[in-house]
Amino acid sequence: MKPTALFLLTATLALAAEPVPTIATRHSPIGNPPPCCVETSSVPAIENQKSKIENSPNSLYQADATFTTDTGAPFKLGSLRGRPVVLAMFFASCGYACPLTVTDMQALREKLPAAIRDRAAFVLVSFDVSRDTPAVLAQYRAQRSLDAQWTLLHGTDDSVRELAALLGVKFKQEADGAFSHSNLITILNPQGEIIHQRLGLKGGLDEAAAALLKL
Repeated sequence: MKPTALFLLTATLALAAEPVPTIATRHSPIGNPPPCCVETSSVPAIENQKSKIENSPNSLYQADATFTTDTGAPFKLGSLRGRPVVLAMFFASCGYACPLTVTDMQALREKLPAAIRDRAAFVLVSFDVSRDTPAVLAQYRAQRSLDAQWTLLHGTDDSVRELAALLGVKFKQEADGAFSHSNLITILNPQGEIIHQRLGLKGGLDEAAAALLKL
């Protein structure tokens, strides 16, 4: 493992041990939606200039974790290098927040001019490692009419927790199978650096689109 990747993994273990923050909202599986949901406003873009070198020390692509696509193929985030990326973590049986997040990602895509829209990657990574198998994710793709520009990923518990820590996503599975989790849409530049995050379930799409237009 590269020294940088070892550093990222160390940070992962430390962050993953932290409790779920108050901004996280408990979301039940489909069929049992939550009575309410805490909304938060969008946050400012992260001050992180686009790197001119291929392997930025701030790149998420330094992580070695391998995921599996909804077609069953192995996948590393580094394969997205060179493209703008819109990424969110979710779980397929979520009945409220996750569907809204995916809808917002679709709306964000429509806000982009064709030159950026056609080369951007839209990525969903499930933190429900036991239930969201590649087959379940393939079914989710069909249900939400997500085309080939979307990548749906299943990972091991370690790989999912590593990515969540690097993104600042907090999640916790409850006894009934529901999850409490942060709601984040993350924008990565072509080097895999975080340049913007939309926090919450309302607004912030214009700011996210503006961040993508700079890439």
